[in-house]
Order: sequence, then C-alpha cells, then structure tokens
Amino acid sequence: MIEDGVIDVATGDSVRLQVDKDVITSCEMGAGEHLAIFRNRFAPAGMDIDAALAAGTPRLCLVTGIHGDELEGQYLCYEVARRIREHPEYLTGVVDIYPALNPLGVGAISRGIPQFDLDMNRIFPGNNAASPYESMAADVVASLTGATLVVDTHASNIYLREIPQIRVNETVRDRLLPWALEAGADFVWVHADATVLRGTLAYSLNARNTPTLVLEMGVGMRITQEYGEQLAEGFFNLMRRAGAWTGPVAPVRRPIVSTDGQVSFLNAEAAGLFVPVARHDHGVKKDQLIGNILDPADGTVLQELRSPVDGLLFTLREYPIVYPGSLIARVLGMNGEA
Repeated sequence: MIEDGVIDVATGDSVRLQVDKDVITSCEMGAGEHLAIFRNRFAPAGMDIDAALAAGTPRLCLVTGIHGDELEGQYLCYEVARRIREHPEYLTGVVDIYPALNPLGVGAISRGIPQFDLDMNRIFPGNNAASPYESMAADVVASLTGATLVVDTHASNIYLREIPQIRVNETVRDRLLPWALEAGADFVWVHADATVLRGTLAYSLNARNTPTLVLEMGVGMRITQEYGEQLAEGFFNLMRRAGAWTGPVAPVRRPIVSTDGQVSFLNAEAAGLFVPVARHDHGVKKDQLIGNILDPADGTVLQELRSPVDGLLFTLREYPIVYPGSLIARVLGMNGEA
C-alpha cells in the first residue's frame, strides 16, 4: 500500500515495514528542471522515528554516488534494501540509504557534477549561504550528522581495480577501527592525516563526531556483484553490532590492517600498453612479475614491473594505456598487522 510516500510491506504474521522516501535537499535548475537528493528510510512499522532516535535508537546510514562514475555502491544499496524487505521482523533500528548524492553525475556517468567539473567530495561540509551545490552539501551533512554510523561507499576509477577495503584516518583510528574490523572488507588501510582532504564527506562527519567509514571496492563504471554481496553481509554485521538488527548474520572475514608504511606503490616509467601477469587480490613474492608495459608498434617490452616485497596485490591497473607516473599497482607488505 502506498500512502503519503510511505510504503507498508506485509510479510506474514502481521509483521510490517515502514519505508519513507524523503527529499533531503533540492534546487531549481535551468529549463524548469529540479534537482533533488533523496534517502530511503527503513524502520519497524509503527515506530515514532523522531522519538525513537531521540531516545537513542541506532541509526545506520549507507551513502553512495558522490562520484557519478562509481557504481559499485548502487548494488550494495540494493542488497541491503532487499534483505531488509525480506525480513523486516529483524529490524530494530533505523537504516537510511542515500543511493546517489550526485544524481546528475550518475546519470551522465561523470565523476563530478556535470557542466561545472566540480568534485562534490571536495565541497563538504558545505555552506547554506553559498552556491546551490555547497548549500546541498550542507544539507547532506546536516541529514547525516548524529548517526550511529555512516558508511560512505566508493568505487575506484576506470583505471584501477581495488579489493574491498576501508580507509581510516589515523586521527580517528581508535574510534573507527572497531567498526572497520566488523564491516566485511578484506583490508583496512589506516592512513596519515596529511593524505586526507578536508573537503570530503567522511572528514566533515568525523569532525562532527559522527563515525564514518570510507569503503572502496571494484572499478569505475562497473558492478562487481560478489563484492556487493560480501559487503552487504558486512553491513548487516554492523547493524547487529549497533543493535539495529536481530536476525542471523553470516560470519564476516577479519581484514588485514595496515598503515601507509606497509604499502608499496608501483608506477610506470614509460608510456605504452600495460598487460598484467599477476592476479589481482592474490599474494605475490618479492621480485615476482606483476606485468609488462609494451610498445605495440615495435613489439618490445618497455618496462617489467616487479613486486618490491612479499605481500598482497590489492590494487591493479585496469585500463591498459599508461604514461610515465601512472599508478600500476599497490602491494601490502606481509608485515601488515593481522
């Protein structure tokens, strides 16, 4: 039944689910068009949500689509919503899904906001007295602030493929690491504060004492279904940990935890065609061949790229055309913290 934007879903034994689709911010555009960012809110039927949240009921937020060419999070959102709908009787908290913070970018397959070449993840926390997009960013931050946990989901770009990983700023390591270990990722990368851009959503929310994990996986403009399913299990594990889910949860893998000092970078020294030899998401040995940069015209190998350490190949070049300085791979050294 659909009534006033609220959908009640009956699933037997009179168990029902409350789903509210809310516009959290909007602005008028040219030619009479209207831009809106919305969320889907899932809660047990009959819950007075405002009163419940004020009383401490847990709220978990799943956010994606800040970059329009990062689609991996779309499938994760689908899986989480689908599983909640299948078993609403287990939902004891509030789950907010924000499927596209940059809907114009998603529609145009553009990383930034189209026409403005603006990276939305550089304008947070926003400003309601500034441009329309900065005002919308401020509304997004206001909507998320105070959540029990926010999972900010990204994919890689079209050039690189990443294993499911969570990136944590070292300044909030103690607060975020207990959550990160339960999220179902393969790898938790604790990185230096100097590498964090202060205009990001995660930085802005963590600065407001709203715990926010940055989740990255897969490759740009694609869906890696197994990653989405793996991390959906992780999200339900987080829900259970927060007290928002009472249903059974599959065991999640314990990730490797590492810092910047344990990650080695391989970059191209020549322009050419990169052809991988090693397999992504597999262990490699020191001096093992990762791949070659080839000269298609001359039929020669311009550069052999070999692993500098024993470790895990967690980033690998996906797009074959490279130039000097192009990132080819990242390897996590085996001295990573288990």
